[in-house]
Amino acid sequence: MTEEPARDRLRVLIADDHALFRRGLEMVLRGEPDIEVVGEAHDGDQAVERATELMPDVVLMDVRMPRRSGIEATQKIKEDLPHVKILVLTNSDEEADLYDSIKAGASGYLLKEISSDEVADSIRSVVQGHSRISPAMASKLLTEFQAMTKRQDDRQPLAPPRLTDRELEVLGLVAQGKGNRDIAAELFISENTVKNHIRNILEKLQLHSRMEAVIYAVREKLLDIK
Repeated sequence: MTEEPARDRLRVLIADDHALFRRGLEMVLRGEPDIEVVGEAHDGDQAVERATELMPDVVLMDVRMPRRSGIEATQKIKEDLPHVKILVLTNSDEEADLYDSIKAGASGYLLKEISSDEVADSIRSVVQGHSRISPAMASKLLTEFQAMTKRQDDRQPLAPPRLTDRELEVLGLVAQGKGNRDIAAELFISENTVKNHIRNILEKLQLHSRMEAVIYAVREKLLDIK
């Protein structure tokens, strides 16, 4: 079997201040035929510089880095290069880091304890427009959403767009950190049907990502998260 041409590969930039971790991750991803590591960065400033220079599809971003944090680097990259996906890969299980990363524009938040296969799968997933969050962090994200809702109780209430019962079911499963395949299996529908539901939800709410939709739904109390 011939090797897949490099131009067809997903271009990945690794931003982490630990050289050994960068090397290990590069070795793991080297075995993926559709992924190419195009560069590395050892701090937040260099992550922004290298992203501008290399134009990767995905940046694997650590949170705690010198000169500029991963969260600040994420925000800057998304401002300058909105098409680049940011996938946070970190040891930090702090709710604040999780929420601030998503708010800055990250498409996912993974803990470094995940398997190497999950890293490659998550890269492919965010490029396809999905959000990826480690299961251990999903409940913390919902806790932060609920706190945000309480802080905004004094806002002038607006009538939210009407979502169907099925769309709310799908959005509730998205809020649990489930991907399209898991949602399809749980609801006994096809993955294409799940994608259509999510597209309709985003159009109705006039939002751009699944994560924004979950934040909005919790804030507007469209979802009853226990």
